[in-house]
Amino acid sequence: MKHALLVLTTLAALSVRAQAPTTSQLQAITQKHIRQSYADLQALLRIPNNAHIEGQMQPNIDWLRQAFEQRGFRVSLLNTPSNPLILAEKPLSAPIKTQTGQPKTLLLYMHFDGQPVVPAQWQQPDPYEPVLKQRNPDGSWTPLDWTRLQTENASPDWRIFGRSSSDDKGPIAMLLAALTALEKEKIPQRYNLKVILDSEEEIGSPHLAQTVQAHKDELAADLLLVMDGGRHLSNLPTLIYGCRGIATVTLTTYGPRGPQHSGHYGNYAPNPALRMAQLLASMKDEDGRVTIPGYYDGITIDPKAAQIMAAVPDDPAQIAKTVGFATPDKVGRNYQEALQYPSLNIRGLQSAYVGKQAGTVIPDRAVAELDLRLVPETDPARLIGLVRQYIQRKGYTILDHEPTEAERMQYPKLIQLQSSGEMLPFRTEIGIPEDVWLTRAMVRAFGREPVKIRMTGGSVPIVPFLRTLNIPAIHVPMVNLDNNQHAPNENLRLGNYVEGVTTWLAILTN
Repeated sequence: MKHALLVLTTLAALSVRAQAPTTSQLQAITQKHIRQSYADLQALLRIPNNAHIEGQMQPNIDWLRQAFEQRGFRVSLLNTPSNPLILAEKPLSAPIKTQTGQPKTLLLYMHFDGQPVVPAQWQQPDPYEPVLKQRNPDGSWTPLDWTRLQTENASPDWRIFGRSSSDDKGPIAMLLAALTALEKEKIPQRYNLKVILDSEEEIGSPHLAQTVQAHKDELAADLLLVMDGGRHLSNLPTLIYGCRGIATVTLTTYGPRGPQHSGHYGNYAPNPALRMAQLLASMKDEDGRVTIPGYYDGITIDPKAAQIMAAVPDDPAQIAKTVGFATPDKVGRNYQEALQYPSLNIRGLQSAYVGKQAGTVIPDRAVAELDLRLVPETDPARLIGLVRQYIQRKGYTILDHEPTEAERMQYPKLIQLQSSGEMLPFRTEIGIPEDVWLTRAMVRAFGREPVKIRMTGGSVPIVPFLRTLNIPAIHVPMVNLDNNQHAPNENLRLGNYVEGVTTWLAILTN
């Protein structure tokens, strides 16, 4: 009797797996429906989406609400003091038997706001009017008629240029295309689906933590999948298991009350730009390692983690050529290991003027903007505290305001320090059941194991989901890494769009 039950159970499991389309079937479904999806991508990219501009997000919300409702989702708005988040839900009509590690409820995170645009910096009339282009042998780009997407077998190397094409409306359009294809192919839904669409990711998602806490019951799920950011530099299918967080520090050193003639006061009035340069230079050694005591405390890389990172197909020479430098900093034994440590980056410097505006002056101040990329072993308050202590040991009096006349006369070395903690880091263990389940979907989509990245350098505001909902998260990046996100001429490689639809199909049918 036990043997008969085991056979029946095994046959049932095989039957469930047999319903999942194979690699060739997934790709055939994608090709069958891909042309019809380009209209949605074009329409979504045409809607301006700068969250800083009042009222600009509402047309995006209206469009997305309708798009998900047309695909059978129940859509609600999670209100915040500024722009709401969108929650689209599509529960299973009836429960299904799940395999080991297979989640019953998937929570999918993407965002639909974009970085500001300066139209004059774009190589097209309007960043919100997507343009199809092909690359010329000299590296320039030639516009193509959009209708060629409907009438030709499009080249995977054609690209669609427009704000948010990659970051992050492209993956939303890929999901909508996959949902449409599944419906037309009459492939049954296998999970309770919840899609959370962030309207303010590019401005730091200031209300996300409170919103997740207030709606934790509606957002409850077994696994969070994040579709943001680019694939590995090789453009191979990729899974990412962690992101660094970020905190910021603004430093201002002070010299004379106002700019002074460098002939009259050179060698006499202290120069705040020189002092800032000396201070910043002392924070790192010649190999790029932070010299602030305790900055790397708690960071260890065990043999298993080192093996995972060594398996990532990075090409140091290619990275150096792509980015444009001769020798990398020596934090970690390779690129992947470098991302496991907290960073201290000078993201901007300002003092007086340069070029045609330069004058023979001793500046009155110098300003440095720093960002500190965080890893799970580090606490932003602790790192900022270490920076503060280090500056104090250099003889500076630290202020949180512009110096008063009394302070100018009393303290020889003044500096103002302002800081903020913006996004926290996360890391999911590679090899957990949810990872095994997701890896299986990626293998079905592409016939090969994905590149597995332990932690990427960028930051996303998803830690509130992990802490409040107590679920793991994995990134499934879909777009080309060289997409110019946040910059002029942002673009989406057409082959990545097509493969993104296949990725969604594989996940949703796994």
